[in-house]
Amino acid sequence: MSYKYEYAGFWVRVGASVIDTLIMTLAIIPSAWIFYQGNYDLIFSTGMTDQEPALWFDILVNYIFPFFYTILFWLYLGGTPGKRLMRLKVLDEKTGNKLTLGQSIIRYIGYIPSTLVLLLGFIWIAFDAKKQGWHDKMAKSVVVREL
Repeated sequence: MSYKYEYAGFWVRVGASVIDTLIMTLAIIPSAWIFYQGNYDLIFSTGMTDQEPALWFDILVNYIFPFFYTILFWLYLGGTPGKRLMRLKVLDEKTGNKLTLGQSIIRYIGYIPSTLVLLLGFIWIAFDAKKQGWHDKMAKSVVVREL
């Protein structure tokens, strides 16, 4: 079966990111509620507490969970739930196949420079011929919309 694609632009990708953020938040809130025993001050604080278990929990939900959520969905479904709901796929730029583990890790790490320079790495998507952000260029990936 043959599929037709077009490069996914900036705004549709922003929409997919918003959906993924909502999904991750809905997944994290119940576990945070249980871990912090319903104490709103701890749940919505900066995470800077003197309690070592809280630090490990914060690292888990803020860094480890999003990393695995994103990487595994890229590897197995070709995109996170937000991207898939928007009919988007993250693919290898040259072959059109799903990303490899190495590409996925590079793409995820590429979010750091894309974010740190005033979000320019993401804004780049709006002006690039292949609609690639810096993280896409680093991983040699493209995000496409199924037609």
